Amino acid sequence: MAHKSHTPSTLASTMQMRTRKEKKFDEIESSLGLAKSSTVPLAQGKSWFTSWLNRLKILQPFAKPATDNDVVWLLDNTAYRSLRTGTWQAEFVAAVFEREDKETLMEMVTAVVRATGLSDDAAERATVEERVLPFLWDIRPATIVTVNQVSKELKLGPTNINGLSSNVLNVFSSNKGSLLKASTKIGGGWGSIAKMQTYYAGEDGWGIISDIDDTIKVTMTSDPVGILRETFISSPAPIPGMPELYADIKSFLPNDTAWFYLSASPYNLYPFLKQFRRKYYPPGTLILRDSSWKTVAGLLSALTLRTEEYKVDRMKKINTWLPRRKMIVIGDSTQSDPEAYGEMQVHSMLYRTVPGWIQLILIRKATNIAAVGIDEKNEAERFEKAFQDIPRDAWHVFEDPAECMDIVMKTTQQGQHEP
Repeated sequence: MAHKSHTPSTLASTMQMRTRKEKKFDEIESSLGLAKSSTVPLAQGKSWFTSWLNRLKILQPFAKPATDNDVVWLLDNTAYRSLRTGTWQAEFVAAVFEREDKETLMEMVTAVVRATGLSDDAAERATVEERVLPFLWDIRPATIVTVNQVSKELKLGPTNINGLSSNVLNVFSSNKGSLLKASTKIGGGWGSIAKMQTYYAGEDGWGIISDIDDTIKVTMTSDPVGILRETFISSPAPIPGMPELYADIKSFLPNDTAWFYLSASPYNLYPFLKQFRRKYYPPGTLILRDSSWKTVAGLLSALTLRTEEYKVDRMKKINTWLPRRKMIVIGDSTQSDPEAYGEMQVHSMLYRTVPGWIQLILIRKATNIAAVGIDEKNEAERFEKAFQDIPRDAWHVFEDPAECMDIVMKTTQQGQHEP
């Protein structure tokens, strides 16, 4: 057995840390206001303290309902039929914030503007202000949100110390491929997401799990200034050819295909990424890190530290919802997507522990960005190690998205004949 330092997982981590050092991530993070709280990287899974509080329901006796002074987000979700009970269920996620004061907002906006090289009076300042806001709102723990879904009232919460609630609840029975809307009347107003929809995914069929950053959206994850520009200043741009590929996949696969979009970003970016997905890609459930970080510096940490562990954890959760689906997973070479999708020895990855669940792995070879070490990340040897023992026709590295559709068609046609 290879020494731990030579596993695909640790090599990917080494490449990420080298990128952080050479691109001076730490210096940029420290230059951003309120950076003191970013000494512990964002969302490295739930901390033991958070898990302990949630498990013991310490916040339950102190829970209070959300008010109209709060900002409430309801996140779209996917319903699945429980293999144990046969009932339809879905994980309902809500976030609750308090609005931040103007002085703190201006300080953070100025920090972002200066870190990206803009002048203090740049026209883009208004865009920065709008996008930075969700990173500055105070979170509201121990808060309950009441949601109405058709004639049923759902109680979401209480929120945890990250301002998030997550409840697996029974929902109305419906046909697979259908949508059911829900909404709340409390916590509306500017900045709130008071409406959501539940997509019903049947037990069988196909599913897509897609990375977001530098797979379908230009994020510049290897460059701290690039991340700030693409997140807070520039209009979000799709990777060329990817919207067309996803549209082709959607039109080819059945209407009840389940779509999931996975990002290492904190959930503070949910509205931003939801709007981007809606403009360019098929409907689907966005899954982000379940932590809030009251500093933009936390965004840089989230996108560059322990991303593999996070994505593995979320894929395992999706598998518990839809274990009988056949999945196509899509990522890129800039970070640890190949290792997250294929590494076995360290993380006991899904392809090998759940045979047949992941049918195809597609990795976009990023060649058109100024990324530190991108040549090393694109070496054939890296992909061979990451996908060791996986059948060669079950993974593909591409530069032109147009070459993927034939592979998807071939994979799905073969999958129809498998037991």
